[in-house]
Amino acid sequence: MDESRVSVAAPFTVFEARKTLDEVCRKVGLCAEGAELLRLGENAIFQLGAEKLIVRIARSAAVLPDAKKEVAVAEWLRQSGLPAAQPAGYAQPMLVQGRPVTFWHVIGNKGDRASTKDLARILRRLHHLPVPSNLALPKFDIFDRVSERIDKAEALSKSDHDFLRDRLDGLREMYASLRFPLDLCAVHGDAHQQNLIVALDGTVLLIDFERFAFGPPETDLAVTATERYIGWHTAEDYEAFVGAYGFDVSVWEGFAVLRAINELKMTTWLMQNVSESEMIALEFRRRFASLRDSSAARSWKPF
Repeated sequence: MDESRVSVAAPFTVFEARKTLDEVCRKVGLCAEGAELLRLGENAIFQLGAEKLIVRIARSAAVLPDAKKEVAVAEWLRQSGLPAAQPAGYAQPMLVQGRPVTFWHVIGNKGDRASTKDLARILRRLHHLPVPSNLALPKFDIFDRVSERIDKAEALSKSDHDFLRDRLDGLREMYASLRFPLDLCAVHGDAHQQNLIVALDGTVLLIDFERFAFGPPETDLAVTATERYIGWHTAEDYEAFVGAYGFDVSVWEGFAVLRAINELKMTTWLMQNVSESEMIALEFRRRFASLRDSSAARSWKPF
């Protein structure tokens, strides 16, 4: 029996992610030496220089269905003509050391940052794509993984844990009462600029498909509106976003609920990595304090 299929994944640190990378590369005959860690969040994302491949390593086997969905969604988007990341030709996802692993072709780029207008244009195209019947997108769960993050957090006192749990429960009730003005559609689920790459020829490609689902497009739009609220976009950049999409979610009466949910998600997402550096731990404490005081200025730093 393949032990990687039954083992329980160790805590998701850079060290453990690199161990998984080494093993999966041995299994498929790739070289992990010199691999660059691009990001550690819900996934550890490595670039293999020699093979020009991206390796995405998820936190646990519990998200294996999401990894399978990523590959299927990527193929659908490319067939639909929407520029998107391309899976590499391996049998995937693989489950190694209790973690789903997928392989993607590197998108050649100069490091140019996609604009908010680019994001709006991609989202408008995505939200108008008909979803094929054989692509079984799940119903969008805006609270996906938040409860698990709170339960697993080791850096919280009991009162802090209780506060987050109460906040989550309250937001669930408020979200359930929302009435969305736009039609349901395929949504990205994590629609921010970092999930776009500007290729060498100027084409803007969409990446990171693990949160793809069928749900309210307002949830995608509210990510950029929330980032505007906490100061990560200028007024001009946000106006360009609204103009390119054709709808301003921030003036909808339900936006305050979506913003509060996004702030909770952004805080609990960062909470997973507080042991990685004092800078991350400091930023988590800053965000957590903001959650306790809704009137406080959001001087958050992006990670």
